Formats: sequence, structure tokens, C-alpha cells
Amino acid sequence: MQVNRDIEAQVTQLCQWYGEEPAAARPSESQWTRALSGPMDRSITLINLFKFRDEAAYPESGSDVDATISGQEAFSRYAAVSMPVMERIGGKFLLVGPAEGTFLGEDEDWDLVAIGSYPDRDALLNLYSDADYRAAFKHRTAACARQKVVMCGP
Repeated sequence: MQVNRDIEAQVTQLCQWYGEEPAAARPSESQWTRALSGPMDRSITLINLFKFRDEAAYPESGSDVDATISGQEAFSRYAAVSMPVMERIGGKFLLVGPAEGTFLGEDEDWDLVAIGSYPDRDALLNLYSDADYRAAFKHRTAACARQKVVMCGP
């Protein structure tokens, strides 16, 4: 799905789509703006750090998940959709694997590291605009006790 190139309109749409997620589980308006304001024709890489909940935290109302599942299982449901969508929009994973601990700097406890590369910012925007991806995002939110995503340019 190719989306409008007007950054303000794009940010408004993305905030509408992801705005009901808890603040720590979605980009803020200023983070969306920063992500979309960089050079559109250059690649962008995202370093994702995830800490899973022992038990997934789905909202009590409106959830289509019947059983209690682990955060890792909820994340697997997200990954089952997000990985094929990422490939379809032209992105690729450079690394997906368990975090082994901090080597240098302040110790942080993470379960999983996923480094994804996108050919340009339109591809990243197309990922977050994809209806299947948006529907699966609830599993990511339910799975993660916390997460951090760092953007890197070429």
C-alpha cells in the first residue's frame, strides 16, 4: 500500500492507527515525524530490543485471544505476520536472536534483538500502513513488558 507523501498527513494517520496502544508500545507523534522526515531515498535500519512478559497482557475487552499465553507466544503470533509483511515491502532482517547481555555500558535485560533493514523510509511506512501488520501489532503490545527501537541511517 503506497501512502501519501505529506508527512503531517502520514503522521496523523499513523497516530490514529496506533494511538490506542499504550504510549510505551508505539511511536509518539514526534517519533513518527522524525522517522518520516529523514532522507526518503536512503535505507533505514531499526534495532529492536524486546523484553517479554511472563504472561501476555491483552486488553480484557475486545480481545480475540481465548487463552492465557506467554509473552513469547504472543510475540510469535506477531512475528508470524510481521516477518512476511516486512519481506513483501522490501525489508529484511539482518539479525533476529536472543539477547545475551550487555557487553559495554549500563546493563540492560532484554530477551530478543531484531535488526531490520528497509531500502527506504517508504518501505518502513508501508510496513506500518499494512492492514495485516496493524492487526497483528496487538500481539507485539501484549507480548512486551518493554521495548526499545533505535533508528540508524546509512
